[in-house]
Amino acid sequence: MDLIYDLLREAIAPTTAAFALAAIGLNFHFGLTGLLNMGQAGFMLLGMYGYAIVVREGGPIWLGILAAIAAAAVFGLLLGWPTLKLRGDYLAIVTIAAAEMIRYLGRSQNLNALTGASTGIRGSDFKGSFEMLSPFPDEQVTIWVWTFHGTRSTSWWLLLVGWALVALFLLMFWRLSKSPWGRVLKGIREDEDAVRSLGKNVYSYKMQALVIGGVIGAIAGIVWALGASVQPDSMGRPTTFWIWTLLLLGGAATVFGPVLGSILFWCSLVLVKGLASLLIPESVLSTQELEPFSLMLVGIALMCLVIFRPQGVLGDKKELAFND
Repeated sequence: MDLIYDLLREAIAPTTAAFALAAIGLNFHFGLTGLLNMGQAGFMLLGMYGYAIVVREGGPIWLGILAAIAAAAVFGLLLGWPTLKLRGDYLAIVTIAAAEMIRYLGRSQNLNALTGASTGIRGSDFKGSFEMLSPFPDEQVTIWVWTFHGTRSTSWWLLLVGWALVALFLLMFWRLSKSPWGRVLKGIREDEDAVRSLGKNVYSYKMQALVIGGVIGAIAGIVWALGASVQPDSMGRPTTFWIWTLLLLGGAATVFGPVLGSILFWCSLVLVKGLASLLIPESVLSTQELEPFSLMLVGIALMCLVIFRPQGVLGDKKELAFND
């Protein structure tokens, strides 16, 4: 029963919502436009820093959100300006390198007063104003089978905000993907030379998609930070690959793929870790070794999924050109 409760809890956790948001942003990049952004964690980290620093220094929540959005937009413009006119693999190289630059810049001792260096920014420095807005009581609250705190960190208030944002951006993705703008992006994904021959500014459309997806990634970073803290190493290379994994798991270019992928990915980790702790004696596998072992098993399962169903759970194999 404890394992079932852990699975139900993980399915709606703020972490799951944050990664679903990040994958929705990546869906604009890759699912719609075919952009190989390998640095979504960098957009998330900029969102975390932008929000946390502004609020920590006494700024209102709305200004912190605007700062996060502005930082992600500028980052996207700087990334796209030299690379979007080249082949897609250049964007992959630049974005993964740029995301690492952001992480190492945040860890720099020269910026310790601003970013907290490798220690980061404590949640207590910036969460207070958000938690004060909570309509829930400042205590443990049970709704149906779930029990969360009303206001603090992994709370009902953060769950409500996080999943409301997921719903909002899912609606935005659905509407834009069906619009003329979205159809142009799909055309670019399939054959950008054909789209260019029709008089469309391919570079401009790619830049728009890169910035929009990056801004959504920054908002995902805010949700993540409000449930934990701002720690630069939490947004390293593995984070970007997890986002790619859950997007491909749910199905790229689908509306609900990022959400389903995020839920399946995090619940799979909890399930495998729980079953391993029950079935494998500690003399064979210690508690500290369960986490990497669980990741390995989930990774093998995902490899099999990519081999036998590359379009993901919800995806259509005919939708994307790389499956032809």
